[in-house]
Amino acid sequence: MSTSTQNPSGDSPHFVVLGAGSIGGYIGGCLLATGTRVTLLGRAKARDTAQAHGYTLTDLHQRQVLIPAANIRFSIDPEVLQLADVVLVTVKSRDTPEAAALLKLHAKPHTTVISFQNGIGNSEQLANLLPHLNVIAGMVPFNVVTLPRGHLHCGTEGQLCAENNSALGPLRPIFEHAGLPLQSYDNFQQVQWGKLILNLNNAVNALSDLPLKQELSQHAYRKCLALLIDETLRVLKKANIKPAKISKVSPFLLPAILRLPNFIFKRLAGSMLKIDEQARSSMWEDLQLGRTTEVNELNGAVVKLANSCGAQAPLNARMVEFIQEAEQGQRSGMTGEDLLQALR
Repeated sequence: MSTSTQNPSGDSPHFVVLGAGSIGGYIGGCLLATGTRVTLLGRAKARDTAQAHGYTLTDLHQRQVLIPAANIRFSIDPEVLQLADVVLVTVKSRDTPEAAALLKLHAKPHTTVISFQNGIGNSEQLANLLPHLNVIAGMVPFNVVTLPRGHLHCGTEGQLCAENNSALGPLRPIFEHAGLPLQSYDNFQQVQWGKLILNLNNAVNALSDLPLKQELSQHAYRKCLALLIDETLRVLKKANIKPAKISKVSPFLLPAILRLPNFIFKRLAGSMLKIDEQARSSMWEDLQLGRTTEVNELNGAVVKLANSCGAQAPLNARMVEFIQEAEQGQRSGMTGEDLLQALR
């Protein structure tokens, strides 16, 4: 266990995390714990929790970092964006236009903006709306769950990713020191689709109402996910997009591995179950809190791509419908067999 001590250097970049919820709070907290200058910008509820309890950051490898409330600069005033040398955008995809409007109004010219958001097209949308800023596409592969009293728990593995950009050079050691090594790629569209394929499980997990590890341990849920991935791979092939391998398993092998019987799956794909017992998808958390989910930016992105290239994606379209029904309180706690039957 370690406790944060802030000794920021005056010439170090000032980070502002725009959308400091689960992911933003965790990344910002990890940076803050090393003395990096960080201001968190988010909702009043998240601010009140941080001011009352500070942050406890943990992960599945038993890392634990305690950050006292006095060390956390958390604001609900977007004017703090004027301080930023680097902005980490961690809002939900549906809030990207609002984030862009805030950045346009407050951010300094040429500020580096990294879009650490789920889905496809967020960074392009930000770049189109903010031509005076240096927008970089990024990706967060791990899951963070919000627990009581300022406890943010990272329950899965993975390293932060971003598209190659010269502005990342001086930032890499900062992320590395915070325990968040940053990988970069030339063709980031492939990385985004590789992540989206994994994120297709968000909707399955949300409908299961189970922790991720329990859900993925059940054959019927895995067969549902395999169907969604199969369909997505067909659409990507039609669109001439090759998704990158961002986990230990190639996306092209995932459907076959997911369909293995439980006893074989647990032996051959144990790394896929290296998930903390508490971990759940962010989509499940959104449903519990009565918020609109990102299903349109995940499964819906597959449907949108299919429509653009003359393909079809009826299964992903059905998952969009199921989650939208769950947002209205009409679906939850579906068994794997029920979900598989509904998809078929």
